[in-house]
Amino acid sequence: HLPFLMLGAAMGGLAWFAFKQQAAEKEEELVEEKEVEGPPPGSPETVETLLPLDILELEVGYGLIPLVDESQEGDLLERIRGIRRQFAIDMGLIIPPLHVRDNLQIKPDEYVLLLKGVEIARGELMMGYFLAMDSGTAKREIEGIPTEEPAFKLPALWITEEKKDEAQLAGYTVVDPSTVVATHLTEILRSHADELLGRQDTQKLLDNLAKTHPKVVEELVPGLLSLGAVQKVLQNLLRERVSIRDLLTVCETLADFSPLGKDPEILTEYVRQKLARSIIGGLLNEEGTLPILTLATQIEDLVRESVQTTEQGSFLALDPNLGQQIIEAIQQSVDKVSEEGYQPIVLSTPVVRRHLRKLIERFMPQVVVLSHNELSSQAKIQSLGTVEI
Repeated sequence: HLPFLMLGAAMGGLAWFAFKQQAAEKEEELVEEKEVEGPPPGSPETVETLLPLDILELEVGYGLIPLVDESQEGDLLERIRGIRRQFAIDMGLIIPPLHVRDNLQIKPDEYVLLLKGVEIARGELMMGYFLAMDSGTAKREIEGIPTEEPAFKLPALWITEEKKDEAQLAGYTVVDPSTVVATHLTEILRSHADELLGRQDTQKLLDNLAKTHPKVVEELVPGLLSLGAVQKVLQNLLRERVSIRDLLTVCETLADFSPLGKDPEILTEYVRQKLARSIIGGLLNEEGTLPILTLATQIEDLVRESVQTTEQGSFLALDPNLGQQIIEAIQQSVDKVSEEGYQPIVLSTPVVRRHLRKLIERFMPQVVVLSHNELSSQAKIQSLGTVEI
């Protein structure tokens, strides 16, 4: 009888333990259901959870879901991860996570990029087709559906997969829809990089630098400059697509010159001069020369005389008609060198540079404005002409 009594007691204990565990699981399910259903009627509503806003969002129409669904071999999410890695290498900036979701309110083959809840870019694709772009070397025309490349607004064609090889042989650049979206996202994020750098992001960059160079960060913030002032300088650099990956040089330059003045605009010019080698290095052509447009003395004098200095800093108070003439003159010269295949670069004096850049950035954001102090002795200068009015 003893073995049977022991076996019965063991089976009874296991049954009791299983019953208690099952009861606990049911209780957890009831709690989860209540949480999903929300608070009971009449209880105070909690709206604070609705306030947080995603920094970056990508909304896609239901027709583009295969691009972001990895189970359907969609590679767009992997490309987005690659974009974030490349930004960290090229610009020294950590791009916030990009939240992707479908939106039935937009066209099926459309996508929308939102920055802090506001649309900053939109594009439309044709699934099952490839985008063919003429880079200027096309030998002949091919048949396709006319469209516009979303990133750089270049004329392009949607072609079927059967015509892909034919288009490549004819000299066209052919890319798939996923590459089109990734290229568009990269260009838009570069244009809005300064808006992606907040105070918290700046603090993280400084904390990372402090692991290897603690004394530099300790001296600069908050002893010489506030966190907001450092953020403003970094944003100024990013706005003109200057990499901030060499944060050590940036911080050391700010520590050297901030005792002379706290104006972020002037401090940015000092930092640019210290980063001249890296700035110029990204602008040299294949021959190692720097093709530039020189600003006429007349224009420089007009801009310099229109600069007003106040307690809040200096700003450009230029006559609107005169400003329009300067913009048109630069636009004509830029169009001419762009047709010849050169990147538009305008050279000016250090005092005028930042004011001239602010004058034209709204109309010609792609134009690079350099000062004489940013030219290294190793750079070979090639003059493409003079901007005059």
